[in-house]
Amino acid sequence: MSGTELLHLVLRREQDVFTVRQRGREAASALGLEHQDQIRLATALSDVGRQLLSRADAVDVTFLLGGQPTHLRIRLRVAGPVDRAGLRPAGRLVEVLEVTENGQETVVMLSRRLPQQGLPDADRVEQVQRALAASAVASPLDELASQNEHLLAALEEARQQRDRLKTLNDELEETNRGVMALYLQLSSELEETNRGVVALYAELDEKSEQLRQASEAKSRFLANVSHELRAPVTSIIGLVRLLSDSASDPLTPAQAEQIELMRGSATDLLSLVNDLLDLAKAESGHLEPTWATVDLGQLFKQLRGTLKAILVSPDVELVVEAPEDGACLESDEVLLSQVLRNLLHNAVKFTEQGTVTMRAERDGGQWRITVADTGIGIPAADHERIFEEFVQLPRRQKIRGTGLGLPYARRLVGILGGVMSLDSEPGSGSVFTVTLPVSRQR
Repeated sequence: MSGTELLHLVLRREQDVFTVRQRGREAASALGLEHQDQIRLATALSDVGRQLLSRADAVDVTFLLGGQPTHLRIRLRVAGPVDRAGLRPAGRLVEVLEVTENGQETVVMLSRRLPQQGLPDADRVEQVQRALAASAVASPLDELASQNEHLLAALEEARQQRDRLKTLNDELEETNRGVMALYLQLSSELEETNRGVVALYAELDEKSEQLRQASEAKSRFLANVSHELRAPVTSIIGLVRLLSDSASDPLTPAQAEQIELMRGSATDLLSLVNDLLDLAKAESGHLEPTWATVDLGQLFKQLRGTLKAILVSPDVELVVEAPEDGACLESDEVLLSQVLRNLLHNAVKFTEQGTVTMRAERDGGQWRITVADTGIGIPAADHERIFEEFVQLPRRQKIRGTGLGLPYARRLVGILGGVMSLDSEPGSGSVFTVTLPVSRQR
């Protein structure tokens, strides 16, 4: 293996092993290896040299510099075979120990990589060559003393490392005790939290069941009361009609006025009863749509003809833009008609002047039906409140109503598989949007 030659030695006597050890340590030091690496390389070199010299009359030793990355290589050449197993301990002290045999001689190559910082250039290599050549050879006794010093230093370092290791083990044991205590504490807290969560879930389940039962009781109450009230209210309206009939005895102006007040009150009460009954049906879950193909064009025309009669102000115009023929969707025509009639009726009630417009447009697999008005509008903070039962906003209380129409309409839209949204600002009117699928969601 080629490289720049730093020094060449020949071992012939046992004392020469000390010399090669000294030279190995000096070469390693001159090339920038750390102290411990210097000792390891020198020890490996002396051990290999001693074993080779025990099997031959002479050992040829050459110090080389070369390779990528740069290594300090020490080549030992001897005639005849060697004991490879005996060289293994020395191989643990260097990066590479290679043994090559060709039948006549054996070459052992020791190699140690040099640090990247401060790699020697040509001038530095020449200085190392001169320094090694001029260095005085220490006596075997001096080299032995040096080895003893290195051994004592190594033993002291091993003792210090042992003490540091013991300290680290003690700290680790203390840390483990702390971690275990923390783990036990966290486990206890987690177990306690889990018990609390389980109890909370049980309480929530109980409350949910109570709410479900209360909701069912409310729906049954609304349905029963509505049924019980409808008959007498209808009878009152019938009696009022008989009293005001032209075939009956004539009424005084005061009596006629009172009869008219009774008629209006009874009509309002009947409207409330009907709304309560419809809401009870929707909440009970027993309201099943009758699915069929609904022609939006025909439905819009029917609503336009029906609702023109409720326009009492000449300053309000009802605009119903019926879609083109063939605009259909799968829904319940009766329920959808109730929803749109409710929205139109509300828009007309809360619009003093301007227009109430209903139109429909298809967006992919959906129909979007909008009812827009130029009425008083609704603040953003109240957009959800108006869908609560019996809620009437302060500015809208002047107009009679039950506060059940919009909640009922929104429930019907949900039953039909759609959603209802609102876009409104005070003074800018309101836009209610009903989005329904073209085909029933199965």
